Amino acid sequence: MPPVDIGHVRVGLDQPFTIIAGPCVVEDEATVQRTAEGLCEVVEDLPVQLIFKSSYRKANRTSRHTFSGLPFATALGILEGVRGRHGLPILTDIHSIQEADAAGEVADILQIPAFLCRQTDLLEAAGATGRAVNIKKGQFLAPGDMNRAAEKVAFCGNKRILLTERGTTFGYHDLVVDMRGLLIMEQTGYPVIFDATHSVQQPGGEQGSSGGQPEFIAPLARAALATGAVSGVFMEVHPNPAEALSDGPSQLPLADFRRVLEGLLAIHRVMQQGDGGSR
Repeated sequence: MPPVDIGHVRVGLDQPFTIIAGPCVVEDEATVQRTAEGLCEVVEDLPVQLIFKSSYRKANRTSRHTFSGLPFATALGILEGVRGRHGLPILTDIHSIQEADAAGEVADILQIPAFLCRQTDLLEAAGATGRAVNIKKGQFLAPGDMNRAAEKVAFCGNKRILLTERGTTFGYHDLVVDMRGLLIMEQTGYPVIFDATHSVQQPGGEQGSSGGQPEFIAPLARAALATGAVSGVFMEVHPNPAEALSDGPSQLPLADFRRVLEGLLAIHRVMQQGDGGSR
């Protein structure tokens, strides 16, 4: 299957390295713009395609007392400001069919959260917008079953589909990444993305919120690229994860972004020079 075109970005194994990065949720305009500016500064002299991500709302929270987002229109307006100011493609989640059209007017990629990856109506609503659709693999789902989710989007005539690995439930409050799943998902023909930050999450591990092991973000991302099956890496990046309103323990500090990205680029170059880019 050919690469997926998203504005000026082309996502595919034989394309320049794609990084999808940004804060977990739209907290406020200052944080979002600061992150976008920092990401752009890092990639301006690197052979990288940057897609900015942030959720306008986090519907799946451990506790009802944790931050879930700003008002819908406010958050979408902030994301639209990032695209207008920096010219970046935008990715954001949708959680219901009612959100699809409005989010699609702002976002270049509509993301289906992992827990909702089997929701037929939601997948079809996302596909019907004509926007690219990124489907997160459910923590409970076998990688070979992701082709069924993709079929629901493609049924609408939309084959601009990305499939993302974000770890599999392993006991309580833990996830594990089975690297075989990346190659299995690649067999669908759609570009595969590796979510390096949700994969280190510890769901509900901090008594009311999720914990994380950020020291494993870079090693897991490097391992995923080394399979030769991954077209891009997704990671949540925040100027100060300790103060983040959502998923702070599993976000990468903005100050570490360049170091991690340069390591990933080195592996990406090797894989494209070998058989990784022609699988």
